[in-house]
Amino acid sequence: MAESGFPLPPEAYCPLCVDTLRDPVTIPCGDTYCLECIKIYWDQFDHMGVYSCPQCRATFTPRPVLRRNLPDVNYEPRRQHPELTPFPDLNRESFCDFCVGRRSKAVKSCLMCLAYYCETHVKPHYESSTFKRHKLVDETGHLDRKICPQHEKGLELFCRSDQMCICVLCTVREHRSHNITSAEEERVEKQKVLVVTQSEVQHIIQERMKELQELKHNVDVLKSAAQRAQAESDKTFHEMLQAVERWKAEIHQMIMANMQAAMSQAEGYVDRLEQEILELQRRDAELRQILETEDNIHFLQNFPTLCVPPEAMVPKVLINPQFSFGEMSKTATEMKEHLDDICKKELSKISKTVSETPVYILLPRNGDKRLKVPSRVDFQEPKTRTDFLR
Repeated sequence: MAESGFPLPPEAYCPLCVDTLRDPVTIPCGDTYCLECIKIYWDQFDHMGVYSCPQCRATFTPRPVLRRNLPDVNYEPRRQHPELTPFPDLNRESFCDFCVGRRSKAVKSCLMCLAYYCETHVKPHYESSTFKRHKLVDETGHLDRKICPQHEKGLELFCRSDQMCICVLCTVREHRSHNITSAEEERVEKQKVLVVTQSEVQHIIQERMKELQELKHNVDVLKSAAQRAQAESDKTFHEMLQAVERWKAEIHQMIMANMQAAMSQAEGYVDRLEQEILELQRRDAELRQILETEDNIHFLQNFPTLCVPPEAMVPKVLINPQFSFGEMSKTATEMKEHLDDICKKELSKISKTVSETPVYILLPRNGDKRLKVPSRVDFQEPKTRTDFLR
């Protein structure tokens, strides 16, 4: 046929290999393919037991028997797709390809027609049996990402060997003999992974919320303890001789300084926990949105960035049981029973003890059980996202 010198009609070519038909066979829906091409294509679906036409998507069960056509077979002209507008910029809205004049915003896209439809022009796809096998998806402005760039056909399959979405023509050449399944089946498998990830995120949110409440409660306890220590110290110092009044002021200042340092650190930890909770809630919202989408290709293409479990941003904060304001009030009572020289010695000792004992203990996450107690003096409030991640 190719050597006759006359141009061949479109129906003389195989839609799968895009070459002249070799050993043509016509399947039950009326479409014609090379015997070897349709055989290779259907072999990909033996595990499913349902076979479809790569062109019109008609399904057959069981697998049809393939018989070579007679030499004088007449090919019916195939349907021609309407001329489409170029794919839109991903940063702009998509508009209907069939509106005349002012174009309406697209609400659906068809993976068979490779076109955008507004609410008016999409109605035939719902009402006419001609379009019953067409695949409509919500318009997200990414129709070009659902089309095979090499064959310009809808991406309806998934190659597990290469972890990518492919079209029916890709199964004949580039992905021949690969582990191929439908986008629907692959979504089911990957959705299980995202469901687990979402469960982990929600569990972490609950843990962080509990830790936040505990931390706020412990801060209140610390504040109350500091206030009690201050009151006891004031009472003791009022009973002391005028000679030790200057030490009263020093003790008072020491308690307030430690309380303020503890409050300052607590505010930093609270802010970091609240920031992590916001990040986790945003991640949960993204997972909920991708899990609810009906667009399988959009789902699969966003899966790699969403399936990674979240990493801990903030260490767990506990109140150091060794830290106590009570030692100061106890020392004040002892100072009342001693002279000025003894008070100097005791104040020096307790001042050193308090300065070296941190209020909070930071427990690392991710399985590291070693206790890490950062210096209270070296602690700096995080100001950027990078600081929080540290």
